[in-house]
Amino acid sequence: MGGPSRPRLKIHASTLACFLTGCHAPGHSRCPLSAVRCPGGERTVSEPAGPTDAVLAVLDDLRAEGGELDALVGELSPAQWTTPTAAPGWTLAHQIAHLAWTDTAALLSVTDPDAFADEVEKAVASPDTFVDDGAEAGALLPPAELLSWWRDSRVQLQDALRAAPAGARFPWYGPPMSTASMATGRLMETWAHGEDVFDALGRARRPTERLRHVARIGIRARDYAFSVRGLTPPAEEFRIELTAPDGEGLWTYGPPNAQQGVRGDALEFCLLVTQRLHRDDTSVRAEGPDADRWLDIAQAFAGPAGPGRPPRSARGAR
Repeated sequence: MGGPSRPRLKIHASTLACFLTGCHAPGHSRCPLSAVRCPGGERTVSEPAGPTDAVLAVLDDLRAEGGELDALVGELSPAQWTTPTAAPGWTLAHQIAHLAWTDTAALLSVTDPDAFADEVEKAVASPDTFVDDGAEAGALLPPAELLSWWRDSRVQLQDALRAAPAGARFPWYGPPMSTASMATGRLMETWAHGEDVFDALGRARRPTERLRHVARIGIRARDYAFSVRGLTPPAEEFRIELTAPDGEGLWTYGPPNAQQGVRGDALEFCLLVTQRLHRDDTSVRAEGPDADRWLDIAQAFAGPAGPGRPPRSARGAR
């Protein structure tokens, strides 16, 4: 057929709660924090199965996020697919292959839970390399075939999630996920890896209201960021105030009378919690010692604590 076949889904269960969206290390993405296991026990941070209209709105945003990235990579020459990205060892092809691979995993969870469980069992044999292996296998495909795979997986997942009954829950690498959870996680990962692609090509993109989903996951992941590092999460909620992409609106989370909080630009906050931007390179500010510590360790994804991106000053000194 003139090239390697599409890789079979290979999943590593050692990250049980860690796969969907994420962003490990300086640029790779592990999993959206939809369900995680904290050292002190299991903590579910998945979105509740909301009203049908709310679920459809998330799915619309997911489709738009994928479409924006597709419009960019769909015009690339074969040579451009080998462009390196900020994730060590990953080219543009690896980034899109990872998205196709994770969309395929989500589709399997929604449409064939038994087969998904079998894949999880098989994954135990690949403890440390499942993310890179999946991306590497997909990156070997001819660009046109890789792009077709990603497009097909996105469309099929959209159709499957839209057809799911209200209140449906799907197996994942932690507690089951709702339709909204699955869609939100896929959106966050698409956005984060899309950021790597746009950045590698030197292309700017306008931030949109869809960032609200990314910000919310990052905020809900606060306690996990502490726990995964062996730290005790703060007892009280923070007040979060983020300036919306239009520069006028304000996204607020948490009690207004909270003693600690975070304020800043929504885009910069999302880049920070997905570890696409170092804290020193943002205008995001903390009020209170716990909030200040959180900004140093924030991660909107499950799995091991990643080092994140170095500050621009350090990169320039190399």
